[in-house]
Amino acid sequence: MGGVPALEEPLKKVLGPATAKVMAENLGLHTVGDLLHHYPRRYEERGRLTRLADLPMDEHVTVVAQVAEARLHTFASSRAPRGKGQRLEVTITDGSGRLQLVFFGNGVHKPHKELLPGTRALFAGKVSVFNRRLQLAHPAYEPLRGEGAAETVDSWAGALIPIYPATAKLESWKLAKAVQTVLPSAQQALDPLPAGLREGRGLVPLPEALLKIHRPQTPADVEEARSRLKWDEAFVLQVALARRRHADAQLPAVPRRPTPDGILTAFDDRLPFTLTEGQRKVSKEIFDDLAAEHPMHRLLQGEVGSGKTMVALRAMLAVVDAGGQAAMLAPTEVLAQQHHRSVTEMMGDLAQGGMLGGAEHATKVVLLTGSMGAAARRQALLDLATGEAGLVIGTHALIEDKVQFHDLGLVVVDEQHRFGVEQRDALRGKGKQPPHLLVMTATPIPRTVAMTVFGDLETSVLDQLPAGRSPIASHVVPAADKPHFLARAWERVREEVENGHQAYVVCPRIGDEEDDPKGRRKKEEAETADKRPPLAVLEVAEQLAKGPLAGLRVEVLHGRMHPDDKDAVMRRFAAGETHVLVATTVIEVGVNVPNATAMVIMDADRFGVSQLHQLRGRVGRGSAPGLCLLVTEAPEASPARQRLGAVASTLDGFELSRIDLEQRREGDVLGQAQSGARSSLRVLAVIDDEEVIAQAREEAAAVVAEDPGLTAHPGLRAALDALLDEDREQYLEKG
Repeated sequence: MGGVPALEEPLKKVLGPATAKVMAENLGLHTVGDLLHHYPRRYEERGRLTRLADLPMDEHVTVVAQVAEARLHTFASSRAPRGKGQRLEVTITDGSGRLQLVFFGNGVHKPHKELLPGTRALFAGKVSVFNRRLQLAHPAYEPLRGEGAAETVDSWAGALIPIYPATAKLESWKLAKAVQTVLPSAQQALDPLPAGLREGRGLVPLPEALLKIHRPQTPADVEEARSRLKWDEAFVLQVALARRRHADAQLPAVPRRPTPDGILTAFDDRLPFTLTEGQRKVSKEIFDDLAAEHPMHRLLQGEVGSGKTMVALRAMLAVVDAGGQAAMLAPTEVLAQQHHRSVTEMMGDLAQGGMLGGAEHATKVVLLTGSMGAAARRQALLDLATGEAGLVIGTHALIEDKVQFHDLGLVVVDEQHRFGVEQRDALRGKGKQPPHLLVMTATPIPRTVAMTVFGDLETSVLDQLPAGRSPIASHVVPAADKPHFLARAWERVREEVENGHQAYVVCPRIGDEEDDPKGRRKKEEAETADKRPPLAVLEVAEQLAKGPLAGLRVEVLHGRMHPDDKDAVMRRFAAGETHVLVATTVIEVGVNVPNATAMVIMDADRFGVSQLHQLRGRVGRGSAPGLCLLVTEAPEASPARQRLGAVASTLDGFELSRIDLEQRREGDVLGQAQSGARSSLRVLAVIDDEEVIAQAREEAAAVVAEDPGLTAHPGLRAALDALLDEDREQYLEKG
């Protein structure tokens, strides 16, 4: 067949420019292939009605229901011709519940003729509440004619009606009709799965799967199609990652073996504690990788407070011993400063290279952030270029073109989920040869996500806490139902301070309104059921200082403060001069003040599960037990309240990350981590399909090992090109 392959045909040629424009703007669909891979969200049975009681508020829905009654009201209106306006109210039913439809003005005539009692139809619109009753205002609808009668939807009159992810401008049945037009092209779909793999696993061919997912006759058809399409998604993604691993394995790297009796030995000799079994095991894995001839690519995940920074620092010192430099990339200035402070404290005079009083094997540890003064910045850049500084800790400022290293041997990326792959690569491009890479995260990642999102990295897990860590008691404080519980929370904070300890209070917002774009505030307010804006640091700090915590030293910390001010606040808090620190989530990761034992999180329901777990990890870091109070106004039966209950009930980050994932959409999980490309997963569920992902990973590794260029797999090559836009393709090739 000459010309453009059928699935790459632009939709405007097939469906006309107007329809194609709506599809491109609202759903990002541009080609026949895009439309064929826009699968139905669910299916309605032609003879059955949708349960109306379960409809979600404020969402665009499509339902099958029957008209119970229709009433036309006439009312006085100065805007209407002849001074009379019309309103049509139609009640639809599923046999038990009811839903009101409302049509106004000129839009009442057609539905008045078509929506007669007894008529069954597909209705689509946004669910809202009016006069305490559910309603759809001006919904779109498509009557379902009787079998054999004037069937308007005869082209998809199977037993199952596909309901597509739709928008207000593009109803599900219009998508169904568009799919019907392009469905014959499915026969020409190139199959990405190698024939042996497909047959070995009993999967139907791709054209058949596409036909069955869009036009199933039975639920078994849907199941067959979904099983096949899940495999495509898992396999193509795993091939992309396997190719990246393969390319990485071909790259040369300078092996970095620490010299005996160097800075690492000196550091270890001074440690006031012994490393945990887990820290020793993970360190060995890292040191073995550093000694290899190709770059290390390792993900180190560890529970909050499991001692990841110690493991990373020892790896950095090993590289300095071997004559190289090591860089640590942190997501925020507060965290970069915190890491710099704790690293220099841990190293003592070993961090005073080139200075009077520096130890024999000492090196220089520099900080590099965007807001440093020009003189300090110039000195830091000079120390890196000459090799005077063995260790550098910084933010995105490290990635800038001006930053040159003498011999970059190791890059440590903290809190990987906040950095795109491109940023990781930009820093790796600064070595004479590709440096070794260690990625750290305190957000526990279920195995499937590690295989999917970080599939190009080997994984090490630190799952035991160092000795001396204290348990953290967590409780939900229902401020709306039981205001006296909140009063008691502030009493508990006072008690901790009286016992010589300190506390954090965390709020979702800063509160300096002139800096907060009005649009964002409005959006936040609209998103909350009670229309109350989230609590703010500046307001809460003032109320606490005048009210329940009067007499205590209360300070604030947030991201918009000048870096020097932030640093001064953190130093005072770390020194115990401040009793209570009211902060935003800038304290979420890496902040280490062992004397802080209590944390009160205001509007806790506005934070994600992983974020709450991270925040909670800031207390209980010393020998005294920690206390975390989750304050919320969410009603008892709400999902938000259940989520908080889950966080309060366990300290196991892996369990919580599973709960977190189940409550979020797949796209959120993979979106950012996969180089910002839109999530390619439509039917694969990262948590539920663990087995498919694990098997696909094995199959992908075998295919890539045998044929890295995929020359024998044109269908797979095409699917990869579709998955990876040009940037992603470069990111894969870059290694």
